[in-house]
Amino acid sequence: MRSNSKKVQWQQVSTGFLSSLMAIIAGLVFGLIILVIVNPNQAIPGFLRILTGGFGNSWQGFGKVINYAVPIIMTGLSVGFAFRTGLFNIGASGQFMVGAYTAIYIGYSVKGLPAPWHWLLAFICASLAGAIWGAVPGLLKAYRNVNEVISSIMMNYIGLYLVNFLIPMTVYDKIKNQTKSVLKTARTPTLGLNKLLPKSNLDIAIFVVLLAVIVLYIITKKTTFGFELRACGLNREAARYAGINEKKSITYSMLIAGIFSGMGGALLYLSHTGTYMQVKDELLMQGFNGIPVALLGLSHPIGIFFSGLFISHITIGGNYMQAYDFPVEIIDMIIAAIIYFGAFALLFRQFFTRRLTRRASLALADEPSPATQGGGVDESKTVHVDKEDHV
Repeated sequence: MRSNSKKVQWQQVSTGFLSSLMAIIAGLVFGLIILVIVNPNQAIPGFLRILTGGFGNSWQGFGKVINYAVPIIMTGLSVGFAFRTGLFNIGASGQFMVGAYTAIYIGYSVKGLPAPWHWLLAFICASLAGAIWGAVPGLLKAYRNVNEVISSIMMNYIGLYLVNFLIPMTVYDKIKNQTKSVLKTARTPTLGLNKLLPKSNLDIAIFVVLLAVIVLYIITKKTTFGFELRACGLNREAARYAGINEKKSITYSMLIAGIFSGMGGALLYLSHTGTYMQVKDELLMQGFNGIPVALLGLSHPIGIFFSGLFISHITIGGNYMQAYDFPVEIIDMIIAAIIYFGAFALLFRQFFTRRLTRRASLALADEPSPATQGGGVDESKTVHVDKEDHV
C-alpha cells in the first residue's frame, strides 16, 4: 500500500508539471503569433531573445533574473500557502509594501549596529509587519466570517496610503521623490557573490528564498500543524468535526502568508540593486505578480520557485524587445497569456490524473493478491481485497 501511495504522489507531481508545461508552451505559441502579426520580419529574432532571457548578457543578465525573481517568488509563496489552506490572499501587495517600508525605516533610522545584525533586525521587523498586515484579514475571516478577498484588497490600499503618509515624515528624499538610501550595515550580505559573479549584484537573498521554500514545504507536508491547515482548507466542517481549531488555523494561515510577503519586501529594498520606494498612488506590482507565479506553480513551494524564475527569465528578455522594433509591453501580453492558459492547467491536470488513476486501477485489478498466489482462498474474498486496494 505504501508503494501504491508513493506511486500516486509521483503521478500527481508529474501530471502537475506536465499541465504547467503545456500552459507555458501554449502561452509562448500565442506570443509568437502576436509577434508575427505586429512585425513579421523581427518576430523570430525577437521571440528567440525572449527565450534567451537574462543569459544574453553574461553574469549581469543572470543577476537581473535572480534579483527580479526573489520578491515575486516570496509573494508567490505567500499566495500559494494561503491557497493551500483554502484562503485567497489577494493582499500580498499591501503586506509587501508595509514590510518594505519597515525594512527601509529600520535600515535608515537605526544607527550603531554592526552589519549582520542591522540587516537581520530590519529583515525580522519587515517580516513581523507583513505578518500583522496579513493577520488582520485572517482574524476578520475567522471571527466575523468576512470574505478574505475583500478585506485583503482593502488592506492593500490602507497599506499603500499609510506608507505614502509615513515616507515623507521619516525617510523621504525630497529631491528625488523617493526614500533615502539605507545604511551600508543594513544592506543584504553578499558573502562574496558580487565578486565571484561580477556585475551581478547578487547577495544572499536567493539562499533566503531557497530556505523559505524548504521551510514551507516541510510545514505543509511534514508537520501536524501543516496537515491541520490543509485539512481546514479542504473541508472546514470536517476539520472542525475532527477537533481542529478552525479559527486558529485561518488566522495562522494568513499570518504566515503575510510573513513571506514582508520578507519579500525586505529582500528587495535592502538589496544592492539600488531600488527605492517612491510616493505614488500605485500598488507595487511584486505583490500582484506573486498571484500568477503561485497559479503557474500550482501552489506548490517547489513549483512556485521554478515558475518565479521562469517569469523573471522571460521578463528580462522582454526588456530588450525595443531593439527588435517591439514595445516592451508585449512581454506583459505574453506573460498574461501564459497565466491565462495556466488556468487551463487545472483542466489538463484533471484529465491526466483521471487517465493515470484509471491505469492504476486496472493494474491493481490485474495484480494477484498474496492470498490468491498461495491458493486455498475462494474467489469472493479475492474480489473483496481488490476492491479495498482500489479504494
